[in-house]
Order: sequence, then structure tokens, then C-alpha cells
Amino acid sequence: MQTIRLRVNDKVYKNLIRLLSKFSKEEIQVIEENDTFLSIQQYHEKELTIVEDGSGEYTSIEELENRLDATIHKNEA
Repeated sequence: MQTIRLRVNDKVYKNLIRLLSKFSKEEIQVIEENDTFLSIQQYHEKELTIVEDGSGEYTSIEELENRLDATIHKNEA
């Protein structure tokens, strides 16, 4: 499936949405770019950059298990 971005004039928007609604959700899915979508997209782009440039800090499985055990122990009390 491909993704495209369109900037649509307000006069055309309703007609375009009406046309797109004729397709099934498996054929076309309208993704509205609201503030939440854009902030999540920006977060993921930043994280990807960190991974790609090698500046990320990673946790070993053992360290993760120790952190999880400590969190579980703290919340059991």
C-alpha cells in the first residue's frame, strides 16, 4: 500500500472526502494529520535519527530484566 499527502483547498475538501469514502477501508484509508499524529510522527523521526547516527543508548536484556524485577517488587509492596 502506498501513502500520499495532499494539501486540499477547503472548497474541494468535502467533495474529495465524499469520493474517497466510496472505496473500502482495505482500498483507501484516510489518515488525518492532526496535532497528535504530527507530534507522534516527529517523535518517531527523532528516534530513527538517533538509531541511524549511532548516538542511541541501549539496554541489555539482563539490565532490562533487573529493572523490571525492581519495578515489580516495588509495586507489590
